[in-house]
Amino acid sequence: MPPKSDTQPENQAETAGSDDEMNTPITILIADDHVLVREGTRRLLEAESDLRVIAEAGDGAAAVAEAERLKPDVVIMDIAMPVMNGIEATRQIKQRMPQLAVLALTAHDDTQYVMKLLEAGAAGFLLKDVRGRELVEAVRAVHRGETTLHPAIAARAQRLASERRAVTEERAPLSEREMEVLREAARGLPNKDIARRLSLSVRTVHTHLGNIFSKLGVGSRTEAVLLALRNGWISLEDTYRNAPAHVAEAAERPATTTRP
Repeated sequence: MPPKSDTQPENQAETAGSDDEMNTPITILIADDHVLVREGTRRLLEAESDLRVIAEAGDGAAAVAEAERLKPDVVIMDIAMPVMNGIEATRQIKQRMPQLAVLALTAHDDTQYVMKLLEAGAAGFLLKDVRGRELVEAVRAVHRGETTLHPAIAARAQRLASERRAVTEERAPLSEREMEVLREAARGLPNKDIARRLSLSVRTVHTHLGNIFSKLGVGSRTEAVLLALRNGWISLEDTYRNAPAHVAEAAERPATTTRP
């Protein structure tokens, strides 16, 4: 019998470590001032094997405190809450823990709320009329570093971006190749897929993304994409064209709105 390779245990350990990482659930904090909403959202999310709710908060200040104490992967944030609203809570969470993803889930769809939340650092914005499966997929998406917007909100952001583009002709401080990489990143594609589509190496894509973050003064893909959307450098159509299936499906659904 041939002797065992000296590297076999190490490879086995690496495989085990990869499996453990893949099986690690996404930890979630739910911030909403309505107990019934928190309980219903918790039950919905915990029915998924890869999602785990580790805390709830009934106001914005408690959400910031719990996020800082437990450092969840994702915070699901309402806007209208006592003590501190969701916009300010999002801003404080992102300032203290920039790696944490905030997903807004609210009945308020006024444009001023949407833009303020996105500017505060939220990675996504959903209205409370979304289906349960959409919320589950949105949590996974923002955890992956993608941007998720309710179809109605996406359409409104598109119009706002067009208006801003008409007012100012400011160009993105990026090269043509960097803009190509940013558009692909806006579609939620991982580095290896961006590299394949643009005929680049993964290392080159990584370098371009670093340059993009530096030039735009941001720290993540989500922030770079949102800044580009707000300034009209890319359109929401860019983010959906040839996007992953769950993003494209959301874009094609008829837009619906709810009122507070």
